[in-house]
Amino acid sequence: MFRHVIAPTRFYTQISNEIIRHPRLSSDAKCLLLWQLSLPEGVDESLSESARRAGIRKTAFGRAKRELLAEGYVHEWKLSGPRGRWSTTQLVSNVPLTTAEALAIRDEQCPPTAAPPAPGRPADQAVGHPQGNTGEETPNPPLPPTDRGADALTSVTRSERRLRLSGRDIRALAPLATEWLARGATLAELREALTSGLPDVVRSPAGLTRDRLTRKMPDPAPEPTPPPNPLRSCAGGCGRVFRPVTNEAACRQCRTEAAADDASGAIAATRRGMAAIRDILAAQT
Repeated sequence: MFRHVIAPTRFYTQISNEIIRHPRLSSDAKCLLLWQLSLPEGVDESLSESARRAGIRKTAFGRAKRELLAEGYVHEWKLSGPRGRWSTTQLVSNVPLTTAEALAIRDEQCPPTAAPPAPGRPADQAVGHPQGNTGEETPNPPLPPTDRGADALTSVTRSERRLRLSGRDIRALAPLATEWLARGATLAELREALTSGLPDVVRSPAGLTRDRLTRKMPDPAPEPTPPPNPLRSCAGGCGRVFRPVTNEAACRQCRTEAAADDASGAIAATRRGMAAIRDILAAQT
């Protein structure tokens, strides 16, 4: 069992107003989260056990757990034990975490190649508290890793309370943010596009974010300029080195002189032909 929380000064749990007033968490979900965050050091208690002690029935517990998973306050991974038995590793946090952030905290405390750590609370940690194998069985597979777009949206919206998005909203909007990054936009430009000129009250953070991501989408990045052709020696005999535009073998001056020579030869041949015709005509008269 591991705990990873903002340590209280004495006998109380620090809870943000964001959790207390969260519009998408039911009272059962808030109760379950607060119960877990208030557990004293060294207590190994699964989410289902906390729900039982808090008087949350099975159906309500399942709904509350799904809400906490969707909002990023709970993360869990299904792991195989040494005898092939499957159990669930859980992480509970007092702030929403992306999947990547949750994995980093889990792996920091329990690397995949290390032996299972002894129960207890790690020292000098700041956010959330991962639980070890609790024995809970779950049909849910591990959550997929977040992409660049999801991480960018999480970073931008977490710093702006009027644009706080749920985990479900972030997953739905991530492809648009990913396209912004693919078109060359920076995180600062994405932040400016989403947060500048916000109204005092945002009634639909997800709807406003989608509108701005779509309407302000930057133009596609220009196609890269092809590299210039390599230098080559002129085949015209001048000894110069030139850079061909296509696949020409001689430099411009040699090509010009060759064209002039060809033109002069053609003119001379034409004059000789005309002279021969005049001689023939004169002999016949």
